[in-house]
Amino acid sequence: MKLLIITAIKEFEKEIKQKLKKAKVETFSYKNVIGYRDNTEDVIESNWFSSEMNKSESILFYAFVKKENVDMLFDSINEFNAKQETLSHIHVAVLAIEKSN
Repeated sequence: MKLLIITAIKEFEKEIKQKLKKAKVETFSYKNVIGYRDNTEDVIESNWFSSEMNKSESILFYAFVKKENVDMLFDSINEFNAKQETLSHIHVAVLAIEKSN
């Protein structure tokens, strides 16, 4: 088993759910969260109207996933991200689970 963690902007919720279903992830949890981005390194000319810390409505998914389904999900998310014209992407991480019950 692997622990899968996905974060993205709220607008990608539907796409993430579809990708989880396609990867045969039948059980997962998700929660609305606030994402923050530190813009202090951005050029002032390109950041006229925003503050140093921008926040956005985001979503956090987590699930216990069979090892054999992880690559399918990663491939699907990488394909989705490659097609995005926006700066925002779906972010995914996988952690090994040593013990669970």
